[in-house]
Amino acid sequence: MSPPDIFALRQYLGPELTDRTISDARHSVSLTDITQHSCLTRRSSELSGRSVLLATSGQLLSALAMIELDGVARRILLCPPDLDWERLQVLLDQAEIDTIVTDRPLPQCSAGSYIVIGIDLPERRTVGWKVDRATEWLMLTSGTSGLPKIVRHTLDGLAGAIIGEGTARYRNATWATFYDIRRYGGLQIFLRALIGGGSMVLSEPGETIAAHVARLRTGGVTHISGTPSHWRKLLMSGAAADFSPHYVRLSGEIADQAVLDGLARAFPQASIGHAYASTEAGVGFSVDDGREGFPADLIGRNRNGVEMKVVDGSLRIRSKRTARAYVGADAPPLADADGFVDTGDIVELRGERYHFVGRRGGIINIGGLKVHPEEVEVVINRHASVQMSRARSRRSPITGAIVVADVILVDGTNRERHETIRKEILSQCKDCLTVWKVPAVIRFVERLDVTEAGKLARTDA
Repeated sequence: MSPPDIFALRQYLGPELTDRTISDARHSVSLTDITQHSCLTRRSSELSGRSVLLATSGQLLSALAMIELDGVARRILLCPPDLDWERLQVLLDQAEIDTIVTDRPLPQCSAGSYIVIGIDLPERRTVGWKVDRATEWLMLTSGTSGLPKIVRHTLDGLAGAIIGEGTARYRNATWATFYDIRRYGGLQIFLRALIGGGSMVLSEPGETIAAHVARLRTGGVTHISGTPSHWRKLLMSGAAADFSPHYVRLSGEIADQAVLDGLARAFPQASIGHAYASTEAGVGFSVDDGREGFPADLIGRNRNGVEMKVVDGSLRIRSKRTARAYVGADAPPLADADGFVDTGDIVELRGERYHFVGRRGGIINIGGLKVHPEEVEVVINRHASVQMSRARSRRSPITGAIVVADVILVDGTNRERHETIRKEILSQCKDCLTVWKVPAVIRFVERLDVTEAGKLARTDA
């Protein structure tokens, strides 16, 4: 049992573990087995106080290692699956990594620089752990514009929203997420399953939506999360018809009214909520009233230890759930002098509710006038024939750039109606947007790319 002053995952692996499992497409591991057997090829006590890179080929092994190493290692750096070793080497130095836990071969140039410990499914090895410290959890930002930053969290900060909501709410739930649990959004769901007393079904890279949903049904999934882009793709696939979760959660992108309404129609018995969270700011809040945006009275007051304010349109958050710092000798400060993290997400007050407009760094410049792609997409997505859209910039010799919209129509839309729909979308945009924000071109496309983090890929042509 953990000492009372150390908060560790192990304390949630108590005697009442009957039927609780963590599974992927190939294996299912009981939490009871995790308490009795080790997944490491060497005793976990040998990792006491070490700085560990966790780099596994699949999520299941990462989940098992997180449980075994928390409270033992000094810090754990979670490596997402899409990060190549060349970029990783710089990050290992920044994080002062001395040990690598992996089931993959290392590049020859790196293998001799670290203690390397193998990992596999739990076997008849003595567990041999002793919880004696509060482990630092290190995660990477998306790094879309360069090398990712390393963000340092504590477990009590990561679990703050879960504990605050009360773990009894999720007792016996079976969770799933479209996210990878080695990223912030996926890790939050993994912790909800573990701390809340439930089970977890993990996603599988390259798995078709239909196969994934079939596995979710077989696994008895009751609670599931993903980005709005994840959910739009599920709704487009037609696979939602045979899936009946009790709770549907959105995060990571703007949850507009169109996707919330679409999910309400697809899952009429489910509670549907959207949460605001980021790797740096932690979990800010969740909204369960089925409406886009969030109530204005959440700003300017301390709510369960979370304080939010808006400065120059940007949402800022201060709480014990935020990351503690960026890691590295030359790392910039994560929070301002008052402890607020600038999220870079721009919000706008409309009546008694704040609405997300877009990212400060994603603005399209039209002859000196600003356009957030997301605010254009929100309007386009309201059209009954639109399933998903992406607004982007295209170079223009006159204004420097114009707005172009790529649009996926609802499956089965008659091609003869395309020109009518295009005119209706343009009319809708002209009614709701200032003139420079109205798309100059609307293209109907078959697919839109989504990043490894589950967000709409935003690359300009």
